[in-house]
Amino acid sequence: MIQRLTNLFALWTVLGTAWAWFIPEHFLWVVDGRFRPLGQPLISVMLGLIMLGMGLTLSFDDFKRIGRIPKCVAAGVILQFTVMPLAGIAIAMLTNLETGLAVGLILVSCCPGGTASNVVAYLANANLALSVTMTMASTLVAVVATPLLTGWLAGKFVEIDQWNLFINMVSIVLLPVIAGVLLNRYFPKATEKIAIVSPLASVIVIVLIVGAIIANSKALIEEHFGVLMLAVLLLHVFGFGLGYLITKALGFGIGERRTISIEVGMQNSGLGSSLASTPAFAAQFANPLQAALAPVPSAISAVYHVVIGSFLAAIWRRQPIQESFDDR
Repeated sequence: MIQRLTNLFALWTVLGTAWAWFIPEHFLWVVDGRFRPLGQPLISVMLGLIMLGMGLTLSFDDFKRIGRIPKCVAAGVILQFTVMPLAGIAIAMLTNLETGLAVGLILVSCCPGGTASNVVAYLANANLALSVTMTMASTLVAVVATPLLTGWLAGKFVEIDQWNLFINMVSIVLLPVIAGVLLNRYFPKATEKIAIVSPLASVIVIVLIVGAIIANSKALIEEHFGVLMLAVLLLHVFGFGLGYLITKALGFGIGERRTISIEVGMQNSGLGSSLASTPAFAAQFANPLQAALAPVPSAISAVYHVVIGSFLAAIWRRQPIQESFDDR
């Protein structure tokens, strides 16, 4: 039952977004500052819990998989941090996005793959082991890559404090993942029980984060609706499309093409939303209105990528995989 509910991630995201749009007050508590566990914004703590849940599902053996399929993992991670960031800056400039939206779009484009991609890879009959390994690898690389790329590309619009962004990546992403892996290693029985429900819990938390950003930014979304929706759509179309086409040109098997397409096309939008919502990130904007716009592309991204990914999964499930790169 839990697995079935988790696999309906796209449905819960769309329903949660619609709920937040029509009854925003049900979600505003996530971002209005009334709850600050551990003295941190609630949205950051929630994302840390998602990363902890991801770590609980990993073991030291999972890290060894990188050595067994280095070409696939390396290609996927490189595409993750080249195709999407370059598409992000190009689309931001071509669509003439306002500063806050442009920075937000670039930020989410520089984020690693999200855990939702593993669900979509499973539904698409792709290479699930590669998907999990890529998510893990891109998440670890992102601790350094996301601050550097965001600072470099978004620097055209606003000066980004890369060091502060790096500290946030360490505290929100790296430390919870490491904690989860260690708990899995030294407390396997307890972790096994928690890991049964952690994927569904992650889905619920992601929906709450996305819903909260939508609810808090409803007026801004309405004001910039057309260009914003187009820009985020183009970002993910490029991600899914180029992820597949480039790996096909490299001679990868169908399963690996699908997996890398999904991993490149699906960003960790919750991370983008969380980073853009931190007071330190908002303080880098001279205009508070532009700071309020920054988390919005990530929230829209979360809806787009699960819908596109689920659509592709529905198509690919009906198409058998004839060969795999690993079988060559």
